[in-house]
Amino acid sequence: MKIKDITNFIEELAPLHYAEDFDNVGLLVGNYNTTVSGVLVTLDTLEQTVQEAIAKNCNLIVSFHPIIFSGLKKLNGNSYVERVVLKAIKNDIAIYAMHTALDNVQQGVSGKICEVLGIQNPQILIPKSNIKSKETIGMGMIGELPNAMNEVDLLQFVKTTMKTDCVRHSEILNTPIQKVAVLGGSGSFAISNAIASKADAYISADFKYHDFFKAEKKILLIDVGHYESEQFTKNLLVEHLTKKITNFAPALSVGNIMLSEKSTNPIYYS
Repeated sequence: MKIKDITNFIEELAPLHYAEDFDNVGLLVGNYNTTVSGVLVTLDTLEQTVQEAIAKNCNLIVSFHPIIFSGLKKLNGNSYVERVVLKAIKNDIAIYAMHTALDNVQQGVSGKICEVLGIQNPQILIPKSNIKSKETIGMGMIGELPNAMNEVDLLQFVKTTMKTDCVRHSEILNTPIQKVAVLGGSGSFAISNAIASKADAYISADFKYHDFFKAEKKILLIDVGHYESEQFTKNLLVEHLTKKITNFAPALSVGNIMLSEKSTNPIYYS
């Protein structure tokens, strides 16, 4: 099986033309015609990720975030990005990323958050027109909890479920929470959308100081952290690839689709 066969499976879930214009998606390092020995699925591609791929005999890294984003003018190994790319090239390891292409599908990053949190009847928070398909695409999701929760219980539930000991949030309003919006990654741009959609709470990441003022006693804003909001994305990709390979490509063992065991979260809490 070739790299192109694997990426075709991924693009059935997240077509690359769904990605935002600013993004850098697709095969970033390597050749589509290379035969695949194994696939390592990760959130980020770091030097330790490439080393893990080497140790596991995986010559394709499927990464949510693109290691090459703004472009490279030199390959001297003077930055972590350059060192990752050099290490991958030296060891014949390809790197593929889908980033916002997966953000913009209903079964993507935010859809996985809804699944993990048990949010029911999820719909896209910010729909966008898609001239190439009848499928509705867009950023974020909004739905309902099975039962309303008070804000303190919701915050504890989110901390436990999203595997973090710390969340940042806006003022407690002492109102029941049932309608919840979510968006994986940096989601401050969608605060107004969550409020307009009558969400009781909005869970995302990377809110700045002044973003919390936008709550205006209309919504509970919850910042769980960037990594934490996207951490289940690699599970989503492994599940998708495992299903596709089981059904259509048994020649490549399901055991060759591996979930990275390394945390790539650069933020620590003390």
